[in-house]
Amino acid sequence: MKLFPGFESKKITTSNARINLVTGGDGPAVLLLHGYPETHAMWHKVAPALARDYTVVCADLRGYGDSSKPKGLPDHSNYSKRAMAKDMVEVMAALGHRHFHVVGHDRGARVAHRLARDHGKRVRSLTVLDISPTLTMYRRTDQDFATAYYHWFFLIQKAPLPEMLLAKQVPHYIIGRIGRGPGGIRVFDRNALKEYVRAFRDPRTIHATCEDYRAAASIDLVHDRADLRKKIKMPVLVLWGKLGVIEKMFKPLADWREVATDVRGRSLDCGHFLPEEKPEDVLRELRRFLARV
Repeated sequence: MKLFPGFESKKITTSNARINLVTGGDGPAVLLLHGYPETHAMWHKVAPALARDYTVVCADLRGYGDSSKPKGLPDHSNYSKRAMAKDMVEVMAALGHRHFHVVGHDRGARVAHRLARDHGKRVRSLTVLDISPTLTMYRRTDQDFATAYYHWFFLIQKAPLPEMLLAKQVPHYIIGRIGRGPGGIRVFDRNALKEYVRAFRDPRTIHATCEDYRAAASIDLVHDRADLRKKIKMPVLVLWGKLGVIEKMFKPLADWREVATDVRGRSLDCGHFLPEEKPEDVLRELRRFLARV
């Protein structure tokens, strides 16, 4: 594979989805989950090096990339982070990995958070990149945050309005969202960008990703509130961009210590897309953390 040399492509059928992934390497299992508006391709600068010491699985979330894209239900439950986390537990079991580390960026970090909540006995450690917990972020929403993360509030609008508007401007929207950070578009691999645009040219992807955000603003908050008194027990690593919104508007370590007991982490000198902007730093922090847990 061009972006993942030596990796094998697979499609795994779970109880409610068909998940596309690549896997390679040997050693303890590490699941890498991408964010919006990307696919598993975002890990191409990290996964091959990590695979020297670990079995690495890079999966497309339900609704993204080449994974299945069911039509959203009225309550958005089939795009809840609970449903998406269940996909990943079943994928890892199908690959023979009963226990594993999970690393998530952006939306993938929200799935990873729920995975750690619902399947704590399976998850050895949790790493989240450039997020604070969803409930925390909604609770602290103000004008500055709503302006910076406008897509949170645009994508949750009732279907089919966001879907129709996005379908007319796919390349412009994707490049604009990804390239608005401090490094601009030049830090992103051209082949990876082509993958992101290709995936979003499918109207089903646009609908599914809107449903992801609709779930986050509704059913996911119900699940998160139900867990307020229960803290995550496994080790948690938090990394975020020093030049991004999370640094400016939230307190990532303090925020995660409200929901987990064993939290460490730091900022990296970049914006939101850490694995593509600062892959060497992400690798170094991951290796150090995983070696200790």
